[in-house]
Amino acid sequence: MTMIRVASYNIRKAIGTDRRRVPERVIEVLNEVDADVIALQEADRRFGVRSAAIPPQLLEKASNYKPVPLNVQVDSMGWHGNALLVRKEAEIGAHDVLHLPYLEPRGATMAEVALKGATLRVFGMHLDLSGLWRRKQAAAVIHAAGQREAMPTVLMGDLNEWSADRGCLADFARHYSFAPCGRSFHARRPVARLDRIMHCGRMTLKGCGVHESAAARKASDHLPIWADFIVR
Repeated sequence: MTMIRVASYNIRKAIGTDRRRVPERVIEVLNEVDADVIALQEADRRFGVRSAAIPPQLLEKASNYKPVPLNVQVDSMGWHGNALLVRKEAEIGAHDVLHLPYLEPRGATMAEVALKGATLRVFGMHLDLSGLWRRKQAAAVIHAAGQREAMPTVLMGDLNEWSADRGCLADFARHYSFAPCGRSFHARRPVARLDRIMHCGRMTLKGCGVHESAAARKASDHLPIWADFIVR
């Protein structure tokens, strides 16, 4: 059995609560959280060539992470802003992007990652502002996960769901368990649990929470959430 830490973080294109774009602050927060696998949302700039919000050379030099290579756009880190980071020593197996039904462009990412003697499958997502489309997107992610060989699986991201247990949360809950991480939005004064981590029965939750450091309160309008699992 192996302990794995996962995290989810909407980095808001590296624009902080002071409205300044400072990717170095995001790196500082990632290093503080010290997760083995991280799902990022809004990881690319919105316009133009949609270049990565964290320059690749900065990620390489200042962190112990590498992005899962999605091979979608040359200068982007993610797919519709969704990116997966893993420790540099991790082995990346099958990986893909998911095309989701949308009112506004949305997507999800998937990777199978081997590290510390364990292998797990990770989905990262950022769902729609519309409740109807969130449910359609959740159904697409659940279907995609169900089509693959059984494996310890984590789904995480910014679900944009303000309710406590309705809508897409209820849809996911029929298949996965939620880690009760806590409120992550807005970073300066958290009032909502928009960011979520879900897991299958092949993983045992050992702890979870919201990372509320001084750097995290400035780096983005969301705080990162994390969860520790025993992977069997």
